Amino acid sequence: MIGELLRSQPEIALFTCLAIGYLIGSIRLGPIQLGGVCGTLIVALVLGQSGARLAPDLKNIAFALFIFALGLTGGPQFFANIGRGWRYGVLSLIEIVAVLALIMIAVSVMRLDAGTAAGLLAGAATESAVIGTASEAIARLGLGDAETLRLQANIVTAYSVSYLFGLITIVLFTSQFAPLLLRVNLRDEAERVWRKLGGAGAFSEGQRAAAPALVGRALRITGGAGLGVRELEEQYGYNLTVERIERAGANLPVEPQVRVAAGDLVLLAGRRAAVVEAAARLGDEVAGGAFGELSVERVDVVLTRPDAHGMTVAQLRAQAQPENARGVYIAAVTRLEATIPALPGTELNRGDVLTLVGAKADVERGAKRLGYVLPATEKTDFVFLGLGVLVGMAIGRLGGTVGGVTLALGTGGGCLLSGLLFGWIRSRHPLIGSLPSAAAQILKDFGLATFIAAVGLSAGPDAIKLVREYGLALPLAGILMVLVPGLLSLWIGHAFLKLEAPMLLGAIAGQQCSTPAISALVGVAGNSTPVLGYTITYALSNILLPLMGPVVVGLAGKLG
Repeated sequence: MIGELLRSQPEIALFTCLAIGYLIGSIRLGPIQLGGVCGTLIVALVLGQSGARLAPDLKNIAFALFIFALGLTGGPQFFANIGRGWRYGVLSLIEIVAVLALIMIAVSVMRLDAGTAAGLLAGAATESAVIGTASEAIARLGLGDAETLRLQANIVTAYSVSYLFGLITIVLFTSQFAPLLLRVNLRDEAERVWRKLGGAGAFSEGQRAAAPALVGRALRITGGAGLGVRELEEQYGYNLTVERIERAGANLPVEPQVRVAAGDLVLLAGRRAAVVEAAARLGDEVAGGAFGELSVERVDVVLTRPDAHGMTVAQLRAQAQPENARGVYIAAVTRLEATIPALPGTELNRGDVLTLVGAKADVERGAKRLGYVLPATEKTDFVFLGLGVLVGMAIGRLGGTVGGVTLALGTGGGCLLSGLLFGWIRSRHPLIGSLPSAAAQILKDFGLATFIAAVGLSAGPDAIKLVREYGLALPLAGILMVLVPGLLSLWIGHAFLKLEAPMLLGAIAGQQCSTPAISALVGVAGNSTPVLGYTITYALSNILLPLMGPVVVGLAGKLG
């Protein structure tokens, strides 16, 4: 009866897969968490035994939206890191080359078909998008319907088997085994790097400083009389700002040449370390009353200045004219939806979202010089979105034969490239293409989950056959496809690229596109320094790995 219900109303099967799958994916065993996508696939494979199917059109639309949104949100960071993030980019190339070579060895030794090979790539590299690009590539091989469906089912089954082992391996490798191989205490190294970047103390993931980084203090001047406003701010590296001066009950204009006098009431604002140090020298803190009230703005600004790419936070402030940098502070840096430490030594990339804090006029001035303010809108530009997907579908029709290997991008590969292009355009013309981050996230999450549910339901009947055929070979291959590129990146990153251990391990998690791995790594490190390396390789691998789907299908078809 249940099977008949699922077959007659496949929408029930879809939302059952999503609900139960994400519930399973939320269960955490130590540092291991499957995630909603893998959980959805497991449930779909089980329900697929009932014969429930989703329409192919729904599957294609869902994947097109997911992959376009992926390219759109990652486009600015992808192009920003192609050239100047070359040291981390090398690690992503190591991942691509090593995984591709291992897949071809597995094809030759284990006699894998194109579907199983592509599924092994998707699962071991924990990159679900490969399922879509590889499935479309198989559909374009000109095989019969039955053979096409069999190979596509093998992608899903091989993915589901190898994903779990690949996930466990990358989590344990980055957070436990790699620090032992480097002979370092990861927590001590992370704290050292944190302080090297200018952090005053290290805080574990989920913790925050009890004292805020940006503060205001009202002082009665007893020392430092005769100091000019510009001179005072310069002495503390422009990490504080004189916001208000009151003398004999009258407010003075806060201008660079104005000098403070004994008895003046002065309101300072800025970074806590600088304000506390200045307060000890200048006078006694007072309650301030209405005088101490300071209205501040907090806005998110997308960094678009080409010359700012690669600068540290401290360098960006130092190179600015005092009148331009005055009174505005970077409180947070967001890169690829991950928050990275906004320390003086943190390198900024074009496309980063900087959270600026300060008086309204100061923040508006800083925003204009750094990039553009992210508009507080909940509306999606469907003209931009629809045109982008159409362009992607057109690009996806391109293909050809290279060395006897037939390659075709398909809708997935085309929409990914289109998303990159449209994301790059939007970063330079911010008034078009509005896609709020929450809307982009739902496109990615729901699009991928719906696609995975669709392919899982269709693959259900063939799953058991493939597992019986290869047994433990697929899990072992998945483990090797994590360890080999991981060990190569660890050796090259440490010995030749001279990357700091926390950032190197974060970059290895990123080259594997593994969110659980970076979460576990940050927990072990005690602060978010590994995220600095993770975001760069994640941006590159998240684009390059899906494009390898058609390549693996073509090569496996040729060798097999």
